[in-house]
Amino acid sequence: MSEHQILVGAKIKGVRESKNLTVEEIAERSGLSVEQINSIENDVNLPSLGPLIKVARALGVRLGTFLDDNDHIGPVVTRAKDRERDSSISFSNGAVDARKHMEYHPLAQQKTGRHMEPFIIDIHPSENRDFQLSAHEGEEFIYVMEGEIEIDYGKEKYTLNEGDSIYYDSIVKHHIHGAPGRAAKILALVYIPF
Repeated sequence: MSEHQILVGAKIKGVRESKNLTVEEIAERSGLSVEQINSIENDVNLPSLGPLIKVARALGVRLGTFLDDNDHIGPVVTRAKDRERDSSISFSNGAVDARKHMEYHPLAQQKTGRHMEPFIIDIHPSENRDFQLSAHEGEEFIYVMEGEIEIDYGKEKYTLNEGDSIYYDSIVKHHIHGAPGRAAKILALVYIPF
């Protein structure tokens, strides 16, 4: 883990402890297992966004609470040169072998009270096709900046190339990954009602 990588698990644990909640209580409220919560809190294996959203709901906070650095009321400007060296989050993205397939670069982590989570996401190449689909409340917009991606959405599969986009309800089970053996870079906007 790089020095600039966000330690999401430590923030989740801090929020949970500040609310005097046990791991077991969060597991019960979120529908996740105690083992999953422990894994997340110890930054061993960050799942896809779906389980993190469930943890945020169980704690009664926005997903952004785990990603925030500072709180700015006004606009937040993220410079390209800063995004590359600033904090990032690596998720296993639901891969069965827990490999980290996606690296998220938050674009508005200083913005307080936000309802959208904008990210630039680097998708690393993988031949593994054994994915776990996830679902959560809200909507997502994906724009492919580089490469080719595949999106499993319900019973459908969509292939998107550079310049393509998709907007969908994230309550339907879904998974985003690179085309077999291909890397990609996407812009993702995730809206999560609170």
